[in-house]
Amino acid sequence: MPELPEMETYRRLLTEQLRGYVITDVYIGREKSLNVSTVHFTRKVIGRTVTSIRRRAKHLIFTLDSGEHLLLHLMLGGWMFWGKEADKPDRTIQVRLDTVKGSLYFIGLRLGYLHLLDATGLAERLHPLGPEPLQPELTMEQWLVRMAKKRGRLKLQLVNQHVIAGIGNCYADEICYEAGIRPARACPSLSENDWERLYDSIQRVLRTAIQYGGYMEQPFYTGDRLTGKYTERCQVYDREDEPCPRCGAAIQKETSSGRKMFFCSVCQH
Repeated sequence: MPELPEMETYRRLLTEQLRGYVITDVYIGREKSLNVSTVHFTRKVIGRTVTSIRRRAKHLIFTLDSGEHLLLHLMLGGWMFWGKEADKPDRTIQVRLDTVKGSLYFIGLRLGYLHLLDATGLAERLHPLGPEPLQPELTMEQWLVRMAKKRGRLKLQLVNQHVIAGIGNCYADEICYEAGIRPARACPSLSENDWERLYDSIQRVLRTAIQYGGYMEQPFYTGDRLTGKYTERCQVYDREDEPCPRCGAAIQKETSSGRKMFFCSVCQH
């Protein structure tokens, strides 16, 4: 599932390609990806200019000049492609937005969605989300207060979007590895120093992942050399039995509450 770095990469690339352009046509291949009828969606979107594209947690928000918004969540398996008809992947397209410059293809939205919302509806949908991990408002002091009384396993708190927004399975494991703490640790067993290391690790791992375009497998456009370049830099995620980059021990995999956890049993305590 695309996480904060992947959606931030999409936001930056889409801002270059789509912002300021009029949506000239719409194709809906899967009406269940929408929250309104195809007729209503088409009527509200065609002819509207995309004035901005921003990210909140794992969502993208396309703001239209009408004041309405398209809220995107790719969920598991979802991705996007920008280009001309001749360039698009040979995949089923759930939604397509056309402009004179090119088309934006939404692929794999069987679990994801593209919802049309007014300002009130958008605020209601985003209200339950926790703070953004890279925003200055989440200081070390606020982080320590927020996590002080958390219970359960560490990874389950890191991926809880109500606790902190945008982190999922991959980056939770990478953050824990960077901090030298196992993702299965019980939160009450963590010291203040542990939480401080985790805060610093969140900053380093997410910023590096953004720099290298996240771990998406598919390019965003033909010739894209950024999207997905962090994949080869993952230290532990999805690297079971491979040698730990720090000590050489085999990376382990465990499952807890239905979530896979990858870690080094030597380097992480």
